[in-house]
Amino acid sequence: MELVGRGIGQVFGDVTALAEIDVHVADGEVLGVIGPSGCGKSTLLAILGGLLKPSRGTVEVSGRKPPDCLAEIAYVFQDFNLLPWRTAEGNVRLPLEHHSMPEAERRERVAEALALIGLTEFAAAFPRQLSGGMRQRVGIARALAVRPAVLLLDEPLSALDAQTRELLMEDFQRIWLRDRTTAIYVTHNLTEALQLADRIAVFTRRPGRVREIVAVDVNRADRATPAGRARLAELHDHLWGAIRQEALVADRELEHA
Repeated sequence: MELVGRGIGQVFGDVTALAEIDVHVADGEVLGVIGPSGCGKSTLLAILGGLLKPSRGTVEVSGRKPPDCLAEIAYVFQDFNLLPWRTAEGNVRLPLEHHSMPEAERRERVAEALALIGLTEFAAAFPRQLSGGMRQRVGIARALAVRPAVLLLDEPLSALDAQTRELLMEDFQRIWLRDRTTAIYVTHNLTEALQLADRIAVFTRRPGRVREIVAVDVNRADRATPAGRARLAELHDHLWGAIRQEALVADRELEHA
């Protein structure tokens, strides 16, 4: 399915967080979103996902739902949002409990999602028993269990160490290549955006606007090759040049807020 936002603006009291954002994510596309701290990236994601009503503008999701889709939109959050009194299996099962279905199908969906993200042997573990990367895998499995049409990811790897981030990026690539789920991936990490996205929206500092859209013009299969890595390095330099000065200003604004 495709997701389209038109003329989105958001005001909180005297603060304008977003100003006239237009966004279009095609069916099966991954759109990365980067920008300085406080530029409204997470606010936009909340609006697109229906968690926040915009001050102005519209959001539309259209097209054919994937087979067995139980939710048009699912989230993966930065801070995992797991219920500590539930096992990994119980957390993945949670969104399915709101849908009427045979118990056998519910168990099958949970088992499939856990297997897809490599957590089958940890199904009975509680969040406190899992590493940060494994807790985030539970959050991803929970989102995948409803087989969403659109996946919204809000800095899902920012709290993890570098090695765990690399492993989870590989998982994201593998899952996306299997399902081709339309996705928006918000991140501060330019390398993540370049590895995972088809296009990258570069935001200005607050009030957030789209400065430019950068196409990641390297096939996914070629991004690990020497030529692919060289092109991604060029794009990295371009993206950093686009946001560096505004990121510096935004950081100073936050420090003295």
